Amino acid sequence: YHLRSNLPELAKHVLEDARSDFPVNVKKGDFVVAGSNFGSGSSREHAPTIIKLVGVEAVLAKSFARIFYRNAINIGLPAIICDTSLINDGDTLSLDLSAGLVVDHTNGLKIRFPPMHDTMRKILEVGGLIPYIKRFGDLQL
Repeated sequence: YHLRSNLPELAKHVLEDARSDFPVNVKKGDFVVAGSNFGSGSSREHAPTIIKLVGVEAVLAKSFARIFYRNAINIGLPAIICDTSLINDGDTLSLDLSAGLVVDHTNGLKIRFPPMHDTMRKILEVGGLIPYIKRFGDLQL
């Protein structure tokens, strides 16, 4: 599907190779929880875009492929590097970008991650790099 540009059609197949039932079960506000090097081989913006399009709030992973990470931030999808080993399928999570904290409300776990640079956090808050530049005119480093 990677050469197609119909994003709503691509979203019907999001992450189906990793979990065949994901496209039909994902709900707005869900999190993708992954291991290491998430997004490897995803050099196009399509991968994080369709993950965001289906309503995923953020992707949490032990590490990310660099280009996926940058594309995710640029399209406004939080990509959080943290220890995901104690998060279970179905856990209820919340994310605080400013505090650098993921809370697993199911088991009471608090997972810290390095707070993002203010500019990156603002890019996420306004919905991506293009809305950020439209609003602020340029990167505020």
